Amino acid sequence: MSRFALKVEYHGKPFAGWQRQRDQPSVQGAIEAALARLEPREHTIAAAGRTDAGVHALGQVAHCDLTKDWSPFRLMEALNYHLKPLPVAIVDCAMVADDWHARFSALERQYKFRLLMRRAPATHDAGLVWQVPHLLDISAMQAAAEYLVGLHDFTTFRSSICQSASPVKTLDALAITRLDGPGGPEVRFDLRARSFLHNQVRSIVGTLERVGRGAWAPGDVKSALEACDRARCGPVCPPCGLYLAGALYPHDPFLSAQA
Repeated sequence: MSRFALKVEYHGKPFAGWQRQRDQPSVQGAIEAALARLEPREHTIAAAGRTDAGVHALGQVAHCDLTKDWSPFRLMEALNYHLKPLPVAIVDCAMVADDWHARFSALERQYKFRLLMRRAPATHDAGLVWQVPHLLDISAMQAAAEYLVGLHDFTTFRSSICQSASPVKTLDALAITRLDGPGGPEVRFDLRARSFLHNQVRSIVGTLERVGRGAWAPGDVKSALEACDRARCGPVCPPCGLYLAGALYPHDPFLSAQA
């Protein structure tokens, strides 16, 4: 039995999320079905993070165990063939140690959020960005974001159905930048942490958008955080702008495979 790490890219719109579900399409279920075409049996894969319905991935990482003698390149090609026409692609593959785990070996998860600022409906980026019809104050949002970086009780920014044992998490970084993309001005949010609470990123972005449009002052975010009260959170933004951008490991298995 050999273990392989898979780097996975997907468009989240057709799926009920990453996690396998009995009666709804999922990314995990799609990959496991493709694996069953290669080795006919039940397969269970694990991933760095469980994305919600409608959330995308640029660098989700998963692992699988196979009995046949696969080369990483051949496995990647075969999986991509059987994943068609779903919007899921294995963009890299590497053989890893038997005790390597996509979730438990990860040191950090990285999320990206795209917010498009324009009144006209998005066309090429429809379903890939959260769109607001007004410009936002980037400086004010970054000032508010600084209150969230570090070790905090994030109860305010945690879904009521979150299953994490504790609301206390360390947010390592939250950077906000403006880019002039082909579809118009965008705000990019880049967040890094060892782990995140359910809906934490979308709750943070939705709250910071209030600051950007002037409905909240940066200090209001500090007050909301310290209240440890879900009712003090701003609106949870839609999932379409959220991407799992990558996961960090002590030794990058994909770089090692290319060396």
